[in-house]
Amino acid sequence: MFTLFPALAAIGASAGWATGAALAQWPARQLGAFEFTRVQLLSCGAMLCVLSALFDLWPSVDWSHWPNFVLSSSVGIILGNLAMIELLRQAGPRLTELLLCLKAPIVAVLAFVWFGELLQATQLFGGALVIAGVILAIGRHQGQDGPVLQSRNSLVWIAVLGISAAAFQGFGFLAVKPALEAGAEPLAIGAIRLSMAAVMISLVALWPAALFRPVSIATPYLLMRTVIPGVIGYGLSTSLLLYAYAHMEAGVSMVLGSLSPLLIIPVLWIRDRQLPRASGVIGAAVAVFGIALIALA
Repeated sequence: MFTLFPALAAIGASAGWATGAALAQWPARQLGAFEFTRVQLLSCGAMLCVLSALFDLWPSVDWSHWPNFVLSSSVGIILGNLAMIELLRQAGPRLTELLLCLKAPIVAVLAFVWFGELLQATQLFGGALVIAGVILAIGRHQGQDGPVLQSRNSLVWIAVLGISAAAFQGFGFLAVKPALEAGAEPLAIGAIRLSMAAVMISLVALWPAALFRPVSIATPYLLMRTVIPGVIGYGLSTSLLLYAYAHMEAGVSMVLGSLSPLLIIPVLWIRDRQLPRASGVIGAAVAVFGIALIALA
C-alpha cells in the first residue's frame, strides 16, 4: 500500500542521510575517521538507549542472539563506519553516497550465501545497473567535493573503501536479521548495536597509537558539528525509515529510503553553489533504478 505520510517519511530519511553526509565531511576531515566515528557512536548510542528505555522496547529483545549483536557491532558498525568515514574524507559526500549504493547487490548476494535466499534475474540485472551507475558517475568525477581522482591508485583506493564500507554495513544488517525476525524492536536493536560498538571503539582508543589520535583538537564547536550529522543519520533518518517500513511495503520503503545519491546533488548545490556534471546525475539515477529492481523483485 502506497500512502502519503510513510512515503514522505522514507524520502525524508533519504534526505536526512544526504544532508548528514554533506554536514559530516568537514568534521570528519578535522577529527579523522577513528575519532569522528567514536564521538558519533558514543553520543548516538546513548541517545538510542534513552529512547528505547522511554518507549519500553528492551523486553522485545531476545538476548540469546548476543553473538549476532557482537558481529553486527564490530563488523557492520565499527569497520563499516570507519571505511565509510575515510571514504567521505577522501572522496566527498557525493561519491560516498554513490558507492554505498553497492550495498544493495552485496546484501542480495550475502543473503543468498547466508540464508539461501534465491536471486532472481531482475535482482541480478538490478545489481549490474547499480555497479554501472557507480562506474559512470565515478569515471567522470573531477574532485569537486573531494580530492581530484586522477591517478589509478587513488581510484583503486576509493573503490576499495566503497566496497568495504558497503560489504561491512550489509553484513552488519544481515547479522541481526534473526533477532528482528524473532520480534525485537528495530530501535532497541539499533541501540544495542551502537552501544556495543561505542564500548569496543572506546577500548581500542585506549591504545596509545597515532592512528587512534584525533587529527585536530576536539573543540566544543567541532564536537557539535560531529554529533549533529550522527543524530540526523542514526536518530531522525533511521526513525523515519522504520516508520515507513511499519506502514507500507518493505520494497517500496527501501527504494524511497535509498534516494540519497540523487538527493545529495541538490544538497551539495545549495552548499557549494556548483552544479554537478551530467554524468554524475545520470549515474546516480541508474544506480537508484538498480536498487528499485533489487528491492521490488
